[in-house]
Amino acid sequence: MKREELDYVLVPLGLLVMLGYHVWLLFRILRHPTTTVVGINSINRRIWVRTMMEDSAKNGVLAVQTLRNNIMASTLLASTAIMLSSLIAVLMTNSNGSYRGLRGEAFVVGATSDLALSVKFFAILVCFLLAFLFNVQSIRYYSHGSILINVPTKKSSLSPGFAAEYVAKVLNRGSHFWSLGLRAFYFSFPLFLWVFGPIPMVACCFVLVFMLYFLDVYSEWGVRGEDGEC
Repeated sequence: MKREELDYVLVPLGLLVMLGYHVWLLFRILRHPTTTVVGINSINRRIWVRTMMEDSAKNGVLAVQTLRNNIMASTLLASTAIMLSSLIAVLMTNSNGSYRGLRGEAFVVGATSDLALSVKFFAILVCFLLAFLFNVQSIRYYSHGSILINVPTKKSSLSPGFAAEYVAKVLNRGSHFWSLGLRAFYFSFPLFLWVFGPIPMVACCFVLVFMLYFLDVYSEWGVRGEDGEC
């Protein structure tokens, strides 16, 4: 097999591993939320919102400070993503083509043509742009939630339970977008290693999936008989 043909075999394999894992994770979140960290956090977030809104006069400051911390975290990731996107865009459009120095025959295994390098850097650029967009949406939902969580439910025309449920959905959406933005950062690691060849890229995909499994799955909650919905 030629060196250039390794990209056509190993890169799709690594992408399929990452995609397959996240499809399996999504199915588990929807069907068995109490066995995943995302599902458990969503359940506990609903409980937290209900507790905060039951006595907004007492818990209002705590709720706003908590959401402010989440907004700061999303802002940091969004700023980092757009900064890295700008650097990669400058690198791609550099008239000197300095990044083409990675085409050393003994340094990179796989395709090293100008087109191949452009595709690799464009994939990284798209990854960081998605991370930026996801984190911006996260900031949007958290900002709405910081106002809604302090609405006095006793003066609202809606029932307190319905109001708390709506606010919980808003905050859960913000958290889910934040998680997607963080996943985009995770996904950038194998894309970066792809610049040095498909072998490091596919190896990083397998290692990353192995690590994410232990970060995403939690089975203690379901074993203890507790149940809930994501």
